[in-house]
Amino acid sequence: MAKPTLDKDLKKLVKLEQVTRDTGRGLVPLSLAVVFLVLVALASVSVVGFGGGWALIVAASVIGAYMALNIGANDVANNMSPAVGSRALKIGVAVAIAAVCEAAGALIAGGDVVATVSSGIINPAMMPSPGAFTTAMLAALFAAALWINLATWIGAPVSTTHSVVGGVLGGGIAMAGVAAADWSVVGRIVASWVVSPLLGGGIAAAFLAYIKFTITDVPDKLEQAKRRVPLLVGVMAGAFATYLLMKGLSRVVDVPAVTALMLGGLVLLMTWWLVRPAVARRVADMQTRRHSVGELFTIPVIFGAALLSFAHGANDVANAIGPLAAIYTTVSQGELVAQAEIPLWILLIGGFGIAAGLALFGPKLIRTVGSQITKLNRVRAFCVTLSAAITVIFASALGLPVSSTHIAIGALFGVGFLREFLANRDTSLLARPSADDNLQLAPASSGDTGKAAKQRRRYLVRRSHFITIISAWLVTVPASALLAAGLALLLARLSLPMPA
Repeated sequence: MAKPTLDKDLKKLVKLEQVTRDTGRGLVPLSLAVVFLVLVALASVSVVGFGGGWALIVAASVIGAYMALNIGANDVANNMSPAVGSRALKIGVAVAIAAVCEAAGALIAGGDVVATVSSGIINPAMMPSPGAFTTAMLAALFAAALWINLATWIGAPVSTTHSVVGGVLGGGIAMAGVAAADWSVVGRIVASWVVSPLLGGGIAAAFLAYIKFTITDVPDKLEQAKRRVPLLVGVMAGAFATYLLMKGLSRVVDVPAVTALMLGGLVLLMTWWLVRPAVARRVADMQTRRHSVGELFTIPVIFGAALLSFAHGANDVANAIGPLAAIYTTVSQGELVAQAEIPLWILLIGGFGIAAGLALFGPKLIRTVGSQITKLNRVRAFCVTLSAAITVIFASALGLPVSSTHIAIGALFGVGFLREFLANRDTSLLARPSADDNLQLAPASSGDTGKAAKQRRRYLVRRSHFITIISAWLVTVPASALLAAGLALLLARLSLPMPA
């Protein structure tokens, strides 16, 4: 009996060792994140010294760095997930590319000036004192970071912009009352919850339908690919050129929308002309298969993901450092200002914080978005990436407030639901389920036999993720607003040293 007892004990020890090892691996990113926050605190002390309000600025710097880590962990997944989900890039390479592009976008095009209050949601003139304004901004930043952290933990991609908006709204109302809020801006933001995903999904589905019916589902697919793929790549290049001029580089060079569109059209034509011979050479060596056509979109998907990351770093770094810049300016000058200058050290916190958050915590959500909502290949990933750029351009031209997160996720759902509609429309396809396409089948009942069983409805979008993501979107602004209001009231009650 001694031997079986010894075997059981050894198995328990092996299991305990495995659990300990897994726990240790999980603590490594958390430990590195804590080290980053400590370094930010030390760096901010070295910059501002121990003068008046130094503790408040250091605290705001740490919270801003924490927010940047969460933006990197959550928001950046939307840019890289199509490339990873379609296997155009491995997860490690995607994270490295995104980290570099995010940091470069933040540092090169992050801008020198941001509004002290995001999107004019709260009127600073209605704040009773600079101290009340600083309290509201500190609470807004911390509440938004906490909410994004929670969303990342449950695997839900949420809008960091909307999180900051909710935080500013809640903190501002707590300090200055309901009248301080600009409810027309809030109304436009609420409208964007519907506009962003519908635009992204519709445009992505339209491009996928075009490619499907003109290239991949026709007998002479390689000949059609040789004719049409260069134009599609040109459209992507032109769209990203316009996107970067209108959004990503808007703080470096001011280009009117019409000029940006004209330059984008020029880039489209040049790219089409340059890509044609390269595609023709590739097609000449290919076999007539769908997979072959997909390989033609590999490089565009990779470049598109990198450009989305650059533009995201340029635009969304303000979500992490905008409130921090407002706090720093208010404390250092002792008065409220309409706009806050962003010093280089604050820009570095935002840029490197986003890159660090992506590297440490981003892979989990990248996998969720890239492979667990709907199955992606290179063609579908191309449509999702292209849709993200075109939707932002279209919405900006119409003056619609949209979220890049909602656009990207909406594009994924658009592609998935189009596939599902076409698959269920074709009864012959239902009779021959494909391992490549089928993500989830409706469960068969005991009465399903023969032809009825074969014609069960196919589900190519995971409903559980759909419900989780939509629910997270709906509660983002209210949740971050309530968190910020509670934190602001707590800070006010604690009577922390604030500027008079």
